[in-house]
Amino acid sequence: MIPVLDWSRFAAGTDPEGFVSDLSHACRDTGFFLLAHHGVPEALIADVFAMGDAFFAQPASGKRPLDIRRNPHNRGWAAEGSEALDETSGVMDRKEAFNVGFDLPATDPRVIAGEMFRGVNVWPEIAGFRETMLLYYDTVLNLGRALHRAFEADLGLPESYFEPHFTEPMATLRVLSYPANPSGEGIGAGAHSDYGSVTLLMTDGVAGLQVKPRGGDWTDVPHVPGAFVVNIGDCLMRWSNDIYVSTPHRVLPPKAPRRSIAFFLDPNPDSRIEALPGTGAPKYAPISGADYLRSRLDATYSPETT
Repeated sequence: MIPVLDWSRFAAGTDPEGFVSDLSHACRDTGFFLLAHHGVPEALIADVFAMGDAFFAQPASGKRPLDIRRNPHNRGWAAEGSEALDETSGVMDRKEAFNVGFDLPATDPRVIAGEMFRGVNVWPEIAGFRETMLLYYDTVLNLGRALHRAFEADLGLPESYFEPHFTEPMATLRVLSYPANPSGEGIGAGAHSDYGSVTLLMTDGVAGLQVKPRGGDWTDVPHVPGAFVVNIGDCLMRWSNDIYVSTPHRVLPPKAPRRSIAFFLDPNPDSRIEALPGTGAPKYAPISGADYLRSRLDATYSPETT
């Protein structure tokens, strides 16, 4: 149900047509696939996990100044109990996270003007943290951009159609930590679909991630060491006029501590999200990338408590 796709077939040009055919089926069926041989160095992935561990090991008092609820640009620390991804139940997630956005200097005119999702990143005082996160961010961003070339081929779009929409995207790197919960009470991350174009998720192998295909039951997402779990987000589903599907998923309370690294690739803030050429009569009104993302984030975070 969730296929493993070999990225080298497309990237190296050994079987691009076959890769696009397999990608097409996955994006239209569950909207999930595993991406192997993607070229992101194992050592870099290990370094990001290690930096995340160092950050989350700090006491809450050391993380609180970076609280994401104090940041209008979706950057910083999300404390355990600050998010409810399942907007229907309202049950708070049992996880904490740290977000890194597109890196801009404080002198950038868009930062000074306070444009939506155009703020500076905030950083903990951990040696090497900033450099490691930004290297990973840039590496996976390039992979996400390249993946959109395969989407273009599948959707019959001109080559490089998506390129202008991901020059300075609202992409978010999020490292996550789920505490061990042997009792199984509550939820690690509530049932939700992702907001952006595409998500590239690296996990540590601890079970918990499940997907719910349309008309089906909750199903465990298999772990393939070193492979990304990739899923279509709501923005790309809307963009493709519902040709691609964004599927609900969740994280069950893990029996052992669980870590993951998510990269949410949203388009540029000013990108106009409307039905792609050749996808039929539009099912949705046009909207900017920034307005769409803000509408989704506003429903996720609980008010900050002291």
